[in-house]
Parts: sequence; C-alpha cells; structure tokens
Amino acid sequence: MTTTETSAITTNPTLGAPAATAAAKPGTTTRKATAKKAAPKAATAAAPAKSKKTARSAKAKKTAPVKTKPGKAAAKKTTTAPRENSKKAVVIDMLKAKGGATLDAIIAETGWAKHTIRGFVSGMLGKRRGPKVESTKNDAGERCYKIAAK
Repeated sequence: MTTTETSAITTNPTLGAPAATAAAKPGTTTRKATAKKAAPKAATAAAPAKSKKTARSAKAKKTAPVKTKPGKAAAKKTTTAPRENSKKAVVIDMLKAKGGATLDAIIAETGWAKHTIRGFVSGMLGKRRGPKVESTKNDAGERCYKIAAK
C-alpha cells in the first residue's frame, strides 16, 4: 500500500480519509466544543412576586374545622394491652404490685435507661394508656412508681 503526501496531510487511498496531520502542534486538540443546552423555559421565567397584602391575608386565614358526616360517630381512640412478656407488660405488672417498683428494680428487669423509664411512665402510662401513676420516694430515698388504685 502506498500513501500519498500532500503538504501537511497524509491520506490513506483505500479509506479516503485523512490519516494524520504532519504539522500538529503539541498540546492542541482537534475536538470542538459542544453547544450548551438552554435551561427549561419554566426555570428561566421569573415567578411573579407576591404582594405583601396577599401574604398577610394568607397567614390570617384560619383553616375550617373538619366536619364529620351525619350519622357517623367520630372514631374513639382505643388502647390495646401490651403483648405478653414484653418489656412494657413487665413494667406495668411491676407497677401494679402492692409497693410499686423503684427505678433500679425496673432497670434490672428491663435493661432500660433511667430517662427511658421516666418517659414510659409519663408518656405511655400517664397520657396514652390512662392509668394514674403515683410517684413517691421510699424510706431509702429512691423514686418509687406505682399504679394508683381506682
């Protein structure tokens, strides 16, 4: 195969395409830059500014109370008993005992931290489940919790 040379470009006669440039400058590339894509039209259009009057009136509006359909009673929250042998059930049983239970006794039984026990007693028992919990200090100065008798 023979190649023909013309000034600075070498051509391969079988392919008909330029093979290489003879006078290529080091550090230059032959790739052309691609055109940047335009932003979507929705993003380029500026959003209309809200007037102060509409912003204030939106804050001032109150939401309407939810109305129930006639004939349908509002669903009452029901509390379910904890599963057997769960930590919650164990703590409740301990609190139902005659003398109640101390923080240390509950920690030994469940492995919970002190703040977890306090949160359980005040949140789960005091607010959600309903039974009244009495908190006292015993003779040794330890905090004692027990479920009050009805």
